[in-house]
Amino acid sequence: MSQAVLSPEEAETFRARCRAFLDEHATGMNLGGDPDPRGSRRLDHGKVFQQALTDAGLAGLTYPVEYGGQGLTKEHERIWREEYGNYPNMTFELTISHGMCLPMLAEYGTHEQKSMYLADNIAARTVWCQMFSEPGAGSDVASLQTKAERDGDTWIINGQKVWTTLAHVSDYGVIIARTDPSVAKHAGISMFIVPMDAPGVEVRPIHQIDGGKHFNEIFFTDVEIPAENLLGDLNNGWNMATAMLMYERVAIGSGSVGGVRHERADQLIEQATKLGKVSDPVLRDRLMQLYILETTASLVSMRTRAELQAGKTPGPGGSLGKLISTNNMNFARDLSLELIGPASVAWEDESGGSWARGALTGLQGGIAGGTNEIQRNIIGDRVLGLPRDIDASKGVPFNELRVGTQRDER
Repeated sequence: MSQAVLSPEEAETFRARCRAFLDEHATGMNLGGDPDPRGSRRLDHGKVFQQALTDAGLAGLTYPVEYGGQGLTKEHERIWREEYGNYPNMTFELTISHGMCLPMLAEYGTHEQKSMYLADNIAARTVWCQMFSEPGAGSDVASLQTKAERDGDTWIINGQKVWTTLAHVSDYGVIIARTDPSVAKHAGISMFIVPMDAPGVEVRPIHQIDGGKHFNEIFFTDVEIPAENLLGDLNNGWNMATAMLMYERVAIGSGSVGGVRHERADQLIEQATKLGKVSDPVLRDRLMQLYILETTASLVSMRTRAELQAGKTPGPGGSLGKLISTNNMNFARDLSLELIGPASVAWEDESGGSWARGALTGLQGGIAGGTNEIQRNIIGDRVLGLPRDIDASKGVPFNELRVGTQRDER
């Protein structure tokens, strides 16, 4: 990485370079009115944008050159995020690839793994997903039952995952699986890299209430992966998963852009003006509340990003940004339905359905990346230092527990 501090002239030159690129390429996504239920077309737009970003030498700014990055400073990254925050977000569908999988590969991957995967991930030549949740292991992820068994130079994976975003268009996935059921449930878990086209991997769409189908359930039947696909240390998967969840909450709560943003408030203020309601004092007050909430969320995100730029692995404070983001989403949803009125639930043309879809889509915010209740527990326990809940399973071998869908087979 080059020098840690940029001169004002260097910073302004780089900022102008970012603006020039964004003026040309960050032009928004034209989906032709199609809701794009599988997210495929949004992802295609994101991949085209990311490839152009790579060609321009602006992708993976802080990652080493030998792994496909630019080897630049965290100051370059900060400037890029600030400028990108003034343009349409073109890479939303790459949030998991770049906000969660990429930093895990960079932090915990071997030299061989980073050489094999990082450059293609950075350029979006490959897309990655995260496979944690299971039918019997949602909020309590450590109760997972998907197992990985060593057989010579391979690992054999059997089990099921659920709620996996964009698995249907992903090339690789990061999975946690049980590798030692004879120890306590948090201790016998490992993390692996899985090619999504490997024999025995079956991806099925989950049909959502908003008409989307970008979540999936995945079945693994005798899936063989090379032994070198172990990511991190054997049976250290829970610590790895915790680190990845922290990256996830930062990615969800902070997004891929920087600066102060209040997009929902701006959108609703514009709509209130069009409808001639913007002079209503009660509505103006609620619009201003949303503006303040989104501004505050941006400031929290900027602080979290500053910690990352200082070289700190995301901590439990990332849950705060994620929780704030979800609460703001709920506030904006209620306000939008109140503002639009009956047209938000009964419309004459397809374009009118965007308000209803937006309201329904917002419901997933309180679940994805850990429920609001889980975020509050993390904040209470690990930020505020409140007493932890009693855990009766502590120290008990996993194969002696009745958790998830596991049954007593003794």
